[in-house]
Amino acid sequence: MAELKEACGVFGIYDLDGGNVVPAVYYGLTALQHRGQESCGLAVSDTEGEIGNIRFHKDLGLVSEVLRQETLEKMSGNLGIGHVRYSTTGASVAENAQPLVLSYIKGTLALAHNGNLINTKELKWELIQNGAVFHTTTDSEVIAFHIARERVHSGSVEEAVLKTARKLKGAYGLVIMSPRKLIGVRDPYGLKPLCIGKRDHTYVLASESCALASVGAEFIRDVEPGEMVIISRDGIRSNRELAGEKTAHCVFEYIYFARLDSVLDGVGIYDARIRGGKSLARSYPVEADLVTGVPESGIPAAKGYSEESGIPFGLAFYKNSYIGRTFIKPTQKERESSVHMKLSVLESVVKGKRIVLVDDSIVRGTTIANLIHMLKKAGAREVHVRISSPPFLHPCYFGTDVPSNDQLIASSHSTEEICHMIGADSLGYMKLEYLEGMAGGLPLCRACFDGNYPMKI
Repeated sequence: MAELKEACGVFGIYDLDGGNVVPAVYYGLTALQHRGQESCGLAVSDTEGEIGNIRFHKDLGLVSEVLRQETLEKMSGNLGIGHVRYSTTGASVAENAQPLVLSYIKGTLALAHNGNLINTKELKWELIQNGAVFHTTTDSEVIAFHIARERVHSGSVEEAVLKTARKLKGAYGLVIMSPRKLIGVRDPYGLKPLCIGKRDHTYVLASESCALASVGAEFIRDVEPGEMVIISRDGIRSNRELAGEKTAHCVFEYIYFARLDSVLDGVGIYDARIRGGKSLARSYPVEADLVTGVPESGIPAAKGYSEESGIPFGLAFYKNSYIGRTFIKPTQKERESSVHMKLSVLESVVKGKRIVLVDDSIVRGTTIANLIHMLKKAGAREVHVRISSPPFLHPCYFGTDVPSNDQLIASSHSTEEICHMIGADSLGYMKLEYLEGMAGGLPLCRACFDGNYPMKI
């Protein structure tokens, strides 16, 4: 499907009692699988063992495909990090899978990164001039190399991370593993999420709170924008030297990316999407018989639309969860045929009815056009489309894979034209002024809609 893709999910865990964390990393990454399905990996070490005893495994594929039981049984350690990836910079090849693991004069360093930098070229050129040789095409490797270089002239790894972070421009949620420490860093704007959990004497860092629940950890709090968290055998410490006055949380975490059961920066994702659907109903009322959502991301907003409008909510599609990932199909035609394989219409639900169809976004328009065609073929009298985000008009530079403008249908067509092109009877997008309310009043980055980036691009 022509869907948006997130950059990645990160996970880190440190058992101060010395227990093996490999199973927990596996379960944490499985809980974050929705954030990236191209590649994954983990790295673990024993903090009581020799420096450099790190073991890691990564490859293309889902968590269950890459981290098989026979692989995990060969790995053990009480400190570990993991990563699931969807590529926004760097090709989808095994070399770009994370975590990145370095061996250097001070020992070992492993890093997992969610987000995207906007000054990668300058940072990379600085390293190349000093003889660095790169093995990947990701900005994450640039970050890891800078940390390793700074560590040679720093008294601690956290000092090296802080020096490096001061050079970074863009979005990042980082988990970093040194031989004896687990470090988490969140960019000063809070564009990418990161949170802290605890289970007995075990600390956990994760992109979303749903990953904490998967390993039985209690949510403690979010890592604050511009905060670095250092976890060692002495416990947990915090450094907020990177924090600024302005924050801008990614709006699409609340519209689409984050899992329904997660809470990000104090805002429940399910509640945010219900509020978004209610805003749509107030903005674009219509006479209809049934409100339905595009599985899975459109369903909560559809429920909100139903509650506000009084029109009954129902499921109009059956989703086949066992079909392969459609975004890896090589041609647009094959992607479109995959829509029919993945979703089928419940004809008895829609026949003869006026339908309100709710989805989270329209990127190219091909997927929603297919779904409207399927509904009308099954006997729907009318299909009124409601989208729980404003029209995409600008590219994202911070880790959301928004296509170039020539592939964004809204950048070259009016709402009326798009409505006609996709075969809908009416079309309504979320209004910009309702976004902050949907996200509980948080300051948001919504540059993909209005072109106002939180930093100079």
